[in-house]
Amino acid sequence: MLQQFGAGVAIAGCGSATPDTSMSNEAMSRLVDTSDEWIASRTGIQNRRLARPDESLCTLAAQAGQRALAMAGIAAADLDLILLATSTPDDLFGTASQVQADLGATQAVAFDLTAACSGFVFGMVTAAQFIRTGTYRNVLLIGADVLSRWVDWSDRRTCVLFGDGAGAVVMTATQEGDRLLGFELRSDGSQNHYLNLAYTPQEKPLVDDITIGQGSFHPITMNGQEVYRFAVKRVPEVIEKALFRANVSIEQVDWLLLHQANQRILDAVADRLQLPAAKVISNMANHGNTSAASIPLALDEAVRQGKIQPGDVIASAGFGAGLTWGAAIFRWGR
Repeated sequence: MLQQFGAGVAIAGCGSATPDTSMSNEAMSRLVDTSDEWIASRTGIQNRRLARPDESLCTLAAQAGQRALAMAGIAAADLDLILLATSTPDDLFGTASQVQADLGATQAVAFDLTAACSGFVFGMVTAAQFIRTGTYRNVLLIGADVLSRWVDWSDRRTCVLFGDGAGAVVMTATQEGDRLLGFELRSDGSQNHYLNLAYTPQEKPLVDDITIGQGSFHPITMNGQEVYRFAVKRVPEVIEKALFRANVSIEQVDWLLLHQANQRILDAVADRLQLPAAKVISNMANHGNTSAASIPLALDEAVRQGKIQPGDVIASAGFGAGLTWGAAIFRWGR
């Protein structure tokens, strides 16, 4: 039964989790032909966290979720919905239900959402629809990825970029004004070949003339130049459209919180939007590209450091494989 329509969305808490193991650029240079100077100058990355064989996506996601729930002051049993934005599930059928069980969120429905590095923004918009219609009141949105499973560790163009982690936010219904001020989502599958993690089938004859394809997923492949061009053009556009929908000017934005893919992309987007560097949230130096985890991971660090304060207006954007991209303008806090 639907609850009262017209509820607004509040972002009540955040949390994050990363593996203990850290791999520096110097260590990376002993794996492939590269150097700390080459990686840092081109990407802004200095370290990345990598999950051990006994660390699962579910474990990282649940830890981030627990910390977000603690900040929000909401019990897991009071959750109505868990959304897990990920491209690297422990189980191809989905991992959100495992997270639900680990958290003890016995009343929550749970499902995975896959939109690669845009997953968290797409998830935030999805969660908001359930809240605004009155269907659910308390939603746990988690962005988590263990990309180290799917990196070609002999390809220096990609292996230096990625890390593992999880971040989460608790989104709740409120009658005190909607904190999700505006959004814009986009997809363009014609550019999928620029960045993907594709299934590679091999012929497997069964009986008579019946043959199926059975294989595995190929490691991440990426055309870095094309992805960079795409990001620096499309991300400012989608942020501007989201700002328009939110009726918010760029001068009213306190923080620019982008998917942590490459420092040069962050700098280029901020420059086009005419936002000063002091308003750009960046933590990729210590984490690398954590895909769907990168925005909530950076958000959680900035909140716990006291940088982001309640009431601050945040312009956030995700972009990546699909190709997908999207922006959400929101006000932090209840």
